[in-house]
Amino acid sequence: MGLKIYGVLRSRATRPVWLAKELGLPFERVPVIQAYRLAEPEAPDAPLHTASPAFRAVNPNGLVPSIDDDGLVLHESLAITLYLACKHGGPLAPRDAAETGLMAMWSLWAATRCEPHALTVLQRFPATSKDHDPVAAAAAVEALREPFGVLDAALRDGGGFAVGGRFTVADINLAEVFRYAQPAAELFTARPHVQRWLAACQSRPAFQEMMAEREAEPL
Repeated sequence: MGLKIYGVLRSRATRPVWLAKELGLPFERVPVIQAYRLAEPEAPDAPLHTASPAFRAVNPNGLVPSIDDDGLVLHESLAITLYLACKHGGPLAPRDAAETGLMAMWSLWAATRCEPHALTVLQRFPATSKDHDPVAAAAAVEALREPFGVLDAALRDGGGFAVGGRFTVADINLAEVFRYAQPAAELFTARPHVQRWLAACQSRPAFQEMMAEREAEPL
């Protein structure tokens, strides 16, 4: 059966797809779109989406991404990336129990401490956005100043990466959250270690290949 990744790339499916490309894994991607993005999700000719019965049979939560890896079905993007890294090993994977804990710690920290505010920046900050809200954007930027400082210090003291002084799955999980905050350039100029780290992550061929495919998808 191999590895199957469910989700369009204008979703958190970017995370497992980026990781799979870093590892050189063969996989099939099933482009499940979010139902809220469709004008008529109930239409007979609607594409496969998160409310489709066929996808709900895979993930009853109705969220992307999900994977089916030779019969093992997993949901939640961070769990998926950590699983794939551990399964396939190599430099992206943890080398011992300590690194396993650190990679989980940074991934969960990114999701709980940073992602809600980073998403607000992405959606509300740009003046050209239909959802532009300068008050909400300013509050989100202010909320991110402290976690940016935390990561900046960790990168400074840790050899430029989150764990083990090398690029790992933890950096993928963090970078895909911090990408959302990029419209607020002042956050990055104030934290040069974060700025250099994110640029290094985004210069990787696997990231650029994934993003090119993402940009080719319809809005």
